[in-house]
Amino acid sequence: MKRIVTLALVLVMVFTMATCFTACGEQSDWEKVKEQGFFRCGITLYAPMNYFDEDDALVGFDTEFAEAVAKYLGVEAKFQVISWPNKYLELNNGSIDLIWNGFTFGDESDGVSRTEYVDFTHAYLENKQVVVTLTSRLGELNSEEALAGKTAAVEGGSSGEAVAIKYAGNEDKVAKFTAQSNALLEVKSNQADFAVIDYQMAKAMVGTGNYTDLSINEAFDLGSEVYAVGARKGSDLTAKINEAIVALSKDGTLKTLAEKYGLTNDLIPNIGDAE
Repeated sequence: MKRIVTLALVLVMVFTMATCFTACGEQSDWEKVKEQGFFRCGITLYAPMNYFDEDDALVGFDTEFAEAVAKYLGVEAKFQVISWPNKYLELNNGSIDLIWNGFTFGDESDGVSRTEYVDFTHAYLENKQVVVTLTSRLGELNSEEALAGKTAAVEGGSSGEAVAIKYAGNEDKVAKFTAQSNALLEVKSNQADFAVIDYQMAKAMVGTGNYTDLSINEAFDLGSEVYAVGARKGSDLTAKINEAIVALSKDGTLKTLAEKYGLTNDLIPNIGDAE
């Protein structure tokens, strides 16, 4: 009996040691970031969040926001352009550490909450989805009934996808692109009747440059949303990013960035206080 008990204890010790070696050998996200000296943000390109200026420098509110957070934490921010529908795959396979690109705290087009896929940081900007049409068609496409059966363009995996499907009445009527700017071009070329995109992008781009003949259709009020940063589920990086966000809100850094990019009225004040 003693030999059996002794053998059992040995097996328990071996199992415990093996488990410890496996678990203890795994770095947390924050430990990995500290060791490598940077975190990598998954982004798409659109003003005013992340875009290239005339000197081909990556700029934008989210770009400078991420860089300010990285500086606070003593590391660097790096950026990787991703296909938005693949954002969770990129996050979970380690290609990126954070989804940081006007990421709406809401649901996917299938109704599943994005909190099932990521841990969100504190919200920092208000946003909403808007319908964009040719300016010449504002009077025609001015109700849900008018959009029924029409063709729509969206960024695949965006918050606007579910709205477009609802209004068009059939998913087959909704063309999905890798960027919201492509959705706008589809409307501009009259290949789609309407697009559903983020208000922040629409405010910065619609009615200017290549999009002078497009307008936000004010007949539709789709409610408010907020932007937050997405981290892996259970990641200790979330708390570190939150710590930095609160500090940058209190010291006025975010206010200065919001003024620079025309987002003053959309910046959430006193971030973290009510969460």
